[in-house]
Order: sequence, then structure tokens, then C-alpha cells
Amino acid sequence: MTTRRSVLAAGATGTLALSTGCLGFVLGEPLEFEASKVLPTDAALAETGYEHHDSGWERIEETVSLGVKREIHASLWNAVYSKEVSIQGQRQEAAMFAAVSLPAMEVAGSVQNPLDDMDNREILDEVRGQLEGNYGNLRDIRHHERIVVRILDADRSVDVYTATTDLEGEEMEIRLPLTTFSHEDDLLVLVGGYPRLLSDEGVNIEVLMESVEHPLE
Repeated sequence: MTTRRSVLAAGATGTLALSTGCLGFVLGEPLEFEASKVLPTDAALAETGYEHHDSGWERIEETVSLGVKREIHASLWNAVYSKEVSIQGQRQEAAMFAAVSLPAMEVAGSVQNPLDDMDNREILDEVRGQLEGNYGNLRDIRHHERIVVRILDADRSVDVYTATTDLEGEEMEIRLPLTTFSHEDDLLVLVGGYPRLLSDEGVNIEVLMESVEHPLE
């Protein structure tokens, strides 16, 4: 029997999927999962001009029903970086990058991927709340292009979306590059945002994505 519960933490999203078979879990002990950190390098941050905005762990406690109720505890990692850019002669904090790590769920030797049933567009909808914290109301989200970026020794597909938002009371189009993939027993979500007219920031987001290191203690 498989039970799914949605979780969303600090711009991260996933679906907890588990199968029965762990004796301690069946007997009532909570299952514990913890992701490893994922971070861009200091060199890449210096090169691109992005600065640390916020980072930390988010602990999720879910109750699922497998005949009887049991608890799942998961620790998710999230790191956010931002940058002031010049828009119409004014400096505004309008570019951002976030790196999120979610633990894969392994029960009875079977690894369940929380992102298997979600494409990047659906994940973008889930992290929309955090993005709107940076930009305001996101609307008219549409796919712009798909690029390939070398991340953690593999070519990764990055979907770039365009959205309309409000920044300092002005309507503006922004680009939202996003990639998700599994790495070393974790599920990584890397997402950026920048004004559409500042194409150099798209290059900077790629630099940050290429630089990420994982797993980190």
C-alpha cells in the first residue's frame, strides 16, 4: 500500500511516498529523513555578485495512515541568494537564486522519488509562494525555452519560464530558470529569477547552477 502526502518548505516541494515494510515504523517509531546541504561555491557567488539572503533547515512532521497512524519526520535544506540590479537607473533587489535539497524516502530498501510525478511546471507552481515573496504577484507564467547546464558532473535540463510580476509598483517581465534532479540520495531543486531585460543575469544563474556542491555537511 502506498500513501502520499504533499509537503512544501521554504520554496521546496515534494510528495512523500512510502511503502510498508520497516519494522520500527510499523511498531510505531517515526521514520527520520534528512537531506544534505546543497550550496553554490563562494567563487561563483563572488563572480556573479549574489549575496547570501537566508538559509536553514525546515523540519516537516507528517502523519500517514498505514492501517494505523504513523509519523514521518523530514529535514529539508534551503539556501537563498539575492542581488541588487539596476532597473531604469534605480538599484533594486530583483535577482535571486535558491538551492533546495529534499531527502529521498527509502523504506524497506525501496527509494521513492518525491518528484517523480511532478514536472518542472508543477514544481514552479509549488515554489511560487516563495518567488512571490521576492517579486509580488506572479501571473501569466509561460514556458520560454529549455537549456542544458552541466551540474554535478552531468548535463541537466533547465526549463526557463517567463512571468509577469509587480516590482516596486511597476509591472515587469521576469525569467525563472528551474531544474530538478536526483543526486546522492537527495532531490535537488535549483531556481533563479531575474528581470527579462537583464540577460546577463541568466548567464549568472547558469554559473551558480554549475557551481553547486552536494552533498555537504
